[in-house]
Amino acid sequence: MAKKATLNYNYTNSSFKKKMLTSIEGIYKNGRIELVEQPNNVLEGTKVIVTFIKSNEIDLASHEIDPAQAEALRTNLTTFVDDWNSDEMSIYDNYDAAKYRF
Repeated sequence: MAKKATLNYNYTNSSFKKKMLTSIEGIYKNGRIELVEQPNNVLEGTKVIVTFIKSNEIDLASHEIDPAQAEALRTNLTTFVDDWNSDEMSIYDNYDAAKYRF
């Protein structure tokens, strides 16, 4: 079972010091985390918690779509933007559940 992230307090010199959490964006590649920026005021050897976030980006190259094809698709699909974003299209947000109501 995964541990919950909590804020800890250290008792020092009759006062409480709060341990802060610092978040820095990074990318996971080849079994390593590459940080986008270097953290400030973080000691070497400090423990970390890593959270993986699913990206909303689509790897077009893995679908054999080159930049020119992507631009052509974007241009062609632009005509549908107003219709797709209309209130009436919200029925398709959860299509599978909605189709059983009919």
